Amino acid sequence: MAEITFDDFEKIDIRVGTIVEVEDFPEARKPAYKLRIDFGPEIGVKRSSAQITVHYTPETLLGRQVLGVVNFPPRQIGPVRSEVLTLGFADENGAIVLASVERGVPNGKKMV
Repeated sequence: MAEITFDDFEKIDIRVGTIVEVEDFPEARKPAYKLRIDFGPEIGVKRSSAQITVHYTPETLLGRQVLGVVNFPPRQIGPVRSEVLTLGFADENGAIVLASVERGVPNGKKMV
């Protein structure tokens, strides 16, 4: 993997947001949810899709704080226009575990 500079890293805008809406995404090629995530007053509520159905249900996602890259251009994923990249890590079986904060912080706070 190529090294990047700290200046490169600073270009990535990673913020914390709270999941405020979760819907099934039956049109997705792999099982996924459609999410609406509140990134606070500066950024607002953004849409995302995430293949996180193995470890999470809509009920366990609602109100959960997650990390997302908010400065990528929107991406069309089937009928959904994804506006942020919700961050996570693959477990030993390839299922995604969401990246989150240890304690609650205000929506929209930038990772430093």
